[in-house]
Amino acid sequence: MKSKKKIFFGSIALVLLLLFWFCLPKHLFRAPTSFVIDDNQGQLLGASIASDGQWRFPYNPAVPPKFKACIIAFEDKRFEHHFGFDFLAFGRAIKQNIRARHVVSGGSTLTMQVIRLSTRKNRTIWQKMVEIFKAMRMELTYSKNEILALYTSNAPFGSNVVGLDAASWRYFGRSPDKLSWGEMAALAVLPNSPSLVHPGKNRLILLKKRNLLLDRLAQQHTIDATTAALAKLEPVPEKPMPLPMLAPHLLQRFKNDNITRLQNGGRIKTSINSTLQQNVSDILERNHQLLKANDIRNAAAIVLDVETGQTLAYVGNINHPENPDMESDVDVIAAPRSPGSTLKPLLYAAMLHDGLILPNSLLPDIPTQIAGYHPENFDLSYDGAVPASKALARSLNIPAVRSLQQYKYERFHALLRKMGMTTLKQPADFYGLSLILGGSENTLWELSGAYADMARVLNHYNRYHSRYDANDYHNPVYTPTAYPKPELEKNGLLDAGSIYYTFQAMEEVMRPGDEMLWQQFSSTQRIAWKTGTSFGFRDGWAIGVTPRYVVGVWVGNTNGEGRPGLIGVNTAAPILFEIFRQLPVARDWFDVPAGEMTSIAICHESGYRAGEYCEHIDTLFVPKTGLKAPVCPFHQLVHLDASRKWQVNSVCESPTNMVHQSWFVLPPSMEFYYKSKNYRYQSLPPFRADCAATMQRPMEIIYPKDGSKVYVPLEADGSRGRMICNAAHRQNGIKIFWHLDDQYIGETKDYHQMALNPSAGKHTLTLVDANANRIQIRFEVLDKTNPATR
Repeated sequence: MKSKKKIFFGSIALVLLLLFWFCLPKHLFRAPTSFVIDDNQGQLLGASIASDGQWRFPYNPAVPPKFKACIIAFEDKRFEHHFGFDFLAFGRAIKQNIRARHVVSGGSTLTMQVIRLSTRKNRTIWQKMVEIFKAMRMELTYSKNEILALYTSNAPFGSNVVGLDAASWRYFGRSPDKLSWGEMAALAVLPNSPSLVHPGKNRLILLKKRNLLLDRLAQQHTIDATTAALAKLEPVPEKPMPLPMLAPHLLQRFKNDNITRLQNGGRIKTSINSTLQQNVSDILERNHQLLKANDIRNAAAIVLDVETGQTLAYVGNINHPENPDMESDVDVIAAPRSPGSTLKPLLYAAMLHDGLILPNSLLPDIPTQIAGYHPENFDLSYDGAVPASKALARSLNIPAVRSLQQYKYERFHALLRKMGMTTLKQPADFYGLSLILGGSENTLWELSGAYADMARVLNHYNRYHSRYDANDYHNPVYTPTAYPKPELEKNGLLDAGSIYYTFQAMEEVMRPGDEMLWQQFSSTQRIAWKTGTSFGFRDGWAIGVTPRYVVGVWVGNTNGEGRPGLIGVNTAAPILFEIFRQLPVARDWFDVPAGEMTSIAICHESGYRAGEYCEHIDTLFVPKTGLKAPVCPFHQLVHLDASRKWQVNSVCESPTNMVHQSWFVLPPSMEFYYKSKNYRYQSLPPFRADCAATMQRPMEIIYPKDGSKVYVPLEADGSRGRMICNAAHRQNGIKIFWHLDDQYIGETKDYHQMALNPSAGKHTLTLVDANANRIQIRFEVLDKTNPATR
């Protein structure tokens, strides 16, 4: 019988022991918290209210020494010595309550209050016993500092403010570690009576309690009498203050990133430099005051550290929440927008990397139509032929489209995806050649990150002894992160030499055409920069690169409304250079990646590798991939008579009487525009009358191209318009006779242009010159009213 009793009582004891041990949940507090972001020095940038409407910052294990002294003196003077339950305090509370005939003191320790705050249940005698039970259990596995930190982070401080961190910012506008003794004492008495903080009410009661606590601290020699007297002169908080909102769009980004991971609240230390953040915000606001005169309502800017990819400033939009029409809550840095011309440097680098061009290779800049796609330069002009570096510096569209046609848009699409462009969600065929002119959508976040990737590769090339690190390509980050161990490879996605020459071209300042305002930009540091303007003047871009920083700027309207004059060089570039003036200059320019360079003989006129007929040769240091570049296609050996005024051949002239001369010869369509802007260019002499011109094609149809499909537009009055056809001939003053579908329609001389009005359907255009040279192309006029022809 005794053994059964022992087993019975032993079982009860075991059950009680198990209940005691497992009475605490794994997580005491599950209430949602605010999303909070700090700058790189730990100072508050912004916070959002928790989902339950409370200002409750996440748990902070660090308790300020002043608050620790105040709260222990006011709430639980034997906190450091009891085991969760203070018999003396509990007995004193019972006596006080009996004398007053109502509850005036609870006798709860700070540990018991932590338990009460975690359960949020109505207080009864039974609940009080449960609190004692759990508090004693808590003391076994939680340190005193952990218990105090839990109390500090979850105690109510009046209104909808919970926790010391939130209270410090809401009532005093600064972090707890910067509060005075008077301010900290005022906060320490609030959890006992949180209703004391209310505008216009209970001010004297709060003041009295605060001063009594200060006297107690002086009596305990925690502070001296002078400190206590001065602290009493400080005012108590009036009403909650607004929290700092230096980076509201980054806060929203952090919130969105965490909500997708099913986290309800959190706090991070970001990489943001709060001083730079404020300066960039001010710059955007100043420029916005000018831009809004043209009804341009929004602007955004980002500053990245090249080495780490960390974000130093993140201003997602101008900040005018009081005006909903401005839509300033939209984070443009993360919003997909048409990138305009900002992808052109990446294509230039890719072309160099593949050896398709050299830095100054001549590219065609002539009227172009490719499968119905008809790109035009911003200023609607043509250069005929332009060096690749100048085409990039001037942001010419036609050379870029023709380059992409050569490189293949499928490959360029794949390259952009490898460089972190996640917004290219459609297959390459969806974008086609328009990909290079803003036909896709990209974000300022990823575009700026791509430029930072290239700068990082170039910086690291010499450091890694002519090797490449695959980890150099990554999207930006907004938190301090450890850089991964380099994964060194022999070859990179883009070689350092191609990147170096790309930045060299981007540094070119004289930009005619759409870049006419270059003179107004001056800076104390060398900057590689690129602007962009989307179709319809909806987006203005500017992105700049130095060895240390990348700055990206966007200007426009978040609703997609276009505005006249909304072009990157007018709107975004001034902001870009103003931001760069806020950044320190640590080093002048990128180091030359000598390991990726080699000396090559370059044709001076064409920019290609020198051929046997190139007479003016430059020896230049260019990327090694240039060894694969084409040989100059424009220099050829021509045969002239003794006067050098006429071309001849063996039919009409003895080879012994011929003068053999190297000549720089462009195709007729390129020559037509090139010679008007390059006075030194010399056209080929014509063939002498007694010679058969069998070696050269003397003329070319510029528009339309063979096999093209065209629309004939309607005039303003609704009548059918005309299509303008263009041709070029090497011989000045010669007549060209035009035929449409074998019907003679007219002749031209010198300037070969003809207006035609062909009906819908397929047609043949034939040109014959005065020397009986003949050229013929076929084209189709589409009928807009017939869906089958579209």
